[in-house]
Amino acid sequence: MQKGAILISTAAAPAFTSAQRALFVVTICAGSFLLFLVQPLVARMALPRLGGAPAVWNSAMLVYQALLLGGYAYAHWLARLSGRTQSVVHLGGFVVAALMLPIGLSQAMPPADANPILWVPWLLLTSIGPIFFIVSAQAPLMQRWFTLSGGGDPYPLYAASNLGSFGGLIAYPLIVEPLLPVAQQSLLWSIGYGMLAVLVLLCGLRLPAIVASTDTTAAITQPPARSETIRWIVLAAIPSGLMLATTLHLTTDIVAMPLLWVIPLGLYLLSFSVAFATDRRLADFLTRIAPLTLPIAACGVFADATQWQMVFAGLTVFNMFVIAVALHSAMFARRPAPEHLTRFYLAMSIGGVIGGIVCALIAPLIFDWTYEYPLLMMASAIALAPRALFDATAAFWQRSSAARIARFAAIAMIFVSLIGQGSFGIPDSAKIQAGVAFVLIGAILLSMGNRLVYVAGIAALMLTQGGWTKLGLSFADGMMTRSYFGVYAVRPSGKDARLLVHGTTVHGIQNLGSEARERMPNSYYAPLSGVGLAMTHAAQLYGPKAKIAAVGLGAGTLACYAKPGQDWTFYEIDPVIEAIARDPKRFTFLSRCLPGVPVRIGDARLTLAEDAAASADILAIDAFSSDSVPMHLLTREAFESYARKITPDGLLLVHISNRYLDLAPVIAAAAKEGWVAKLRVYRPDKTDTDVSRYSASNWVALARKPERLEALVAASGSAMWQDLPARDNFEAWSDNYASILPILKWKRD
Repeated sequence: MQKGAILISTAAAPAFTSAQRALFVVTICAGSFLLFLVQPLVARMALPRLGGAPAVWNSAMLVYQALLLGGYAYAHWLARLSGRTQSVVHLGGFVVAALMLPIGLSQAMPPADANPILWVPWLLLTSIGPIFFIVSAQAPLMQRWFTLSGGGDPYPLYAASNLGSFGGLIAYPLIVEPLLPVAQQSLLWSIGYGMLAVLVLLCGLRLPAIVASTDTTAAITQPPARSETIRWIVLAAIPSGLMLATTLHLTTDIVAMPLLWVIPLGLYLLSFSVAFATDRRLADFLTRIAPLTLPIAACGVFADATQWQMVFAGLTVFNMFVIAVALHSAMFARRPAPEHLTRFYLAMSIGGVIGGIVCALIAPLIFDWTYEYPLLMMASAIALAPRALFDATAAFWQRSSAARIARFAAIAMIFVSLIGQGSFGIPDSAKIQAGVAFVLIGAILLSMGNRLVYVAGIAALMLTQGGWTKLGLSFADGMMTRSYFGVYAVRPSGKDARLLVHGTTVHGIQNLGSEARERMPNSYYAPLSGVGLAMTHAAQLYGPKAKIAAVGLGAGTLACYAKPGQDWTFYEIDPVIEAIARDPKRFTFLSRCLPGVPVRIGDARLTLAEDAAASADILAIDAFSSDSVPMHLLTREAFESYARKITPDGLLLVHISNRYLDLAPVIAAAAKEGWVAKLRVYRPDKTDTDVSRYSASNWVALARKPERLEALVAASGSAMWQDLPARDNFEAWSDNYASILPILKWKRD
């Protein structure tokens, strides 16, 4: 028996009823629901200050995981006290944290040179730190109280906890955000917090007296060994990191569909519900198939998913879910006795934070692509340690010579992967690549039973399906760059063009071959596009000294519309993009057309607010990262900022091309507040697309004075422009209310 152990006084604990069990289940679910409701709520509040890059969400997740770790550590410390003392301390914490209600952001504003990797966590910590901390302790603490109250095995309650978390996560984008403005969302959450405090009080009243004893003969389990605690941490860190890496990989490299980040996080939460469930059938089934889903998903890690986006996306998230269930089930199988429950959850939380730190802080600093994703796939392969599929292969890997054969087989698989990428004079063709992948998958199935060969097979399969090509771009100077805001590749397009690619979206194309071709504006900025027409006629509309500003630099294409005497300024949130655009080895739009043009670094809302009023005749807004739209650039407050920036008879151009969202109603609703608007839908013919590399685009031109917009239409030809379609009863977006659900395109253009 452990000396000085704390024991439950069974005489003080009355019989545990189903109603009392329901009370604990409801309390745990309510706490988890509020926890995952406040995450997107605060992210929505912070959008005008932080923007909507995928890395912002990963940073926010790291903050939440760190606060969760703090809450679990607090619950672990609290478990040392008597039951009644625990309830008094915890309810006191509820009261202290309530001083920060209603939920809102701190007044801190980022300085101009703020590092977003540090600034984003600081803003979130100072805004919701105490509240999130106290609510995050709910799951382990209520399970501990459940045991102390005589409820029996507490671990299945963690499944209920994660169902509550999943409910909160889904409820926000589908119900709360579309129906309520932010102020009412904050009030509703505050009411829920008060109700949760009442539920905690009722659970606290169930706690019996706890007595310390050093003489009792009751059996007490020994604390888990340090090696076991480390194993819990590792088993928790891999799925946590894989969830974040999958989210970034999915939204950056496969399909930048809005709300897509909800799916990996939601499935990650559901994996706990499956892994910790009393009924083990689904968890056991998914654990058995995990080593089989991993090689299938590995085929899409490096592949360009332009034609099979949804297939690769589905494989990616399904694999993440299966791996998470398998590894969380391994944790559940090794769970300690209930008296060590808080230690178990503390270790789990430490693992979650480690996964978050690797993906949100370390990976963006050391990798120029999302290489953390394939590395975590390999870590998953190591942790799964798959059993052999066949008796013959099981016997084979038990032979005395197996270790030597395994080393040779691992090297051979990497060698074979080079064949799939066109090495050794073999043509680089899709058929050869598919054949090599088929051979490697077969070898992986045979290797199950030997961890080294299995892991090497997964690595080889990823390399042969585009991995070697991606590594080649990384080693080529200036071809691949990663920042907090995205992963950018500069790569050739045929023999006479160069692309700037962010994930699945082209952000700039430069024709090569002559100085004249290098000066040609193309892609979304073609001469007959909405912005092209405005820039072409800028001197006619505003004279030879027109003042022009553009939000979103890209490769710098718009610079080649500049005329002598004009005053140009670009606004760009990512300094890495400025470095790419100014480097003549990559793109020469700026160096040839506007060398030395000012580029203001920072979020457009913040930098425009610092500028003098009426300081631009034309303002172009093209700051959308892939198909993920930063809402804060399309709100009522944003358009007020744009109106302040341009002269009274100035023009505002807004790029609204998007594969998944119909942004026209958003602009039309904003235009009702003192603007007139026209839409330019440009569709190039095949010759323009193939030769000049023009891209289809939708641009909206807005003006405060109707005659100024009429002048643009007349100068460019009235047939070029059409009325901007509006939608009845569509409410303009604001910093207090916005939802993308009403504008989702259920069928892509």
